[in-house]
Amino acid sequence: MTHEASVTALVEQMRTGAQRPLARLISMVEREESVVPAIMQQIAPHLGKAHSIGITGPPGAGKSTLVDRLTAILRQKGLTVGIIAADPTSPFSGGAILGDRIRMQQHYLDPGVFIRSMATKDRHGGLPPAAKDVIKLMDAAGKAVILVETVGVGQTELEIVETTDTTVVLLVPEAGDAIQTLKAGLMEIADIFVVNKADREGADRLMAELRMMREIQQAPSGWEVPIVATQAHRGVGVEALYDIVHAHQRFLEESGELHQRRAQHRRNELWDLVEHLVRQRLTEHVRQDSALTALVEQVMRAEVDPHTAAARILDDEDMLRRWLLPQNAGAEHGA
Repeated sequence: MTHEASVTALVEQMRTGAQRPLARLISMVEREESVVPAIMQQIAPHLGKAHSIGITGPPGAGKSTLVDRLTAILRQKGLTVGIIAADPTSPFSGGAILGDRIRMQQHYLDPGVFIRSMATKDRHGGLPPAAKDVIKLMDAAGKAVILVETVGVGQTELEIVETTDTTVVLLVPEAGDAIQTLKAGLMEIADIFVVNKADREGADRLMAELRMMREIQQAPSGWEVPIVATQAHRGVGVEALYDIVHAHQRFLEESGELHQRRAQHRRNELWDLVEHLVRQRLTEHVRQDSALTALVEQVMRAEVDPHTAAARILDDEDMLRRWLLPQNAGAEHGA
């Protein structure tokens, strides 16, 4: 069986709700196998039905607990759930903690829930490189709601906005410094604010600060960002959060904002992919192309500055042809 035929069979099995084919396809995407474009092409007609929700915020805010409790409510409503739990990659071993097996044990045997831990690798945006494609796979597999839990690394959480339909920013009473750090872009990130561990001292002050920020900077879309108090470990306020998330989904659909957001996401994804593939190909050819290698070494020795070197690469049509279009170059050299 060819690779593409194998992919077709896996996609068909996944579409019936089988979990193992979904897991195998996700692994192919994470490994960036050559069949990924074929996978994405085959699932494309089946996308757009799931509501994706990003849960982000500083470490220790209780994101995993909130996802766990929210999943329980979604299942009570009869909704199938996909969960992407981003885990930080160790800077020493390169491995991820992959802690969802500990955090969400109660859902592991539920056939209506699919949980996937993903390592962030060398990314600093709190999300794994393949997260967007994994969301698509879960969507095509028929999951009604997809929860994406980020690592939570402060200022670089903007990536979640370009990945999910609804962004929930989770804060705790001790997060005063985080608010000061994120204030410039916080209202742009959040569709919903959650003050978790709201039984702790300082919760009322934090909610007041968030309300003040909301008054200063109204969202241009017309959605007034709600502020919800929860105690996720006790299940307090999580039902109210579900109601607000559902209300935001209706708002997106009825206002046309959902179509606009997803179109913007697709455009950004295109350029991210182009940038990734160009960087990948350039890295491969630095080792093979003597002229390019020599130029890199000149930059390293400070004989040529990086700006001049970059311009030289982009202005040299022969060099670009050799590493951007290697198949054409090979044919020309063989002629």
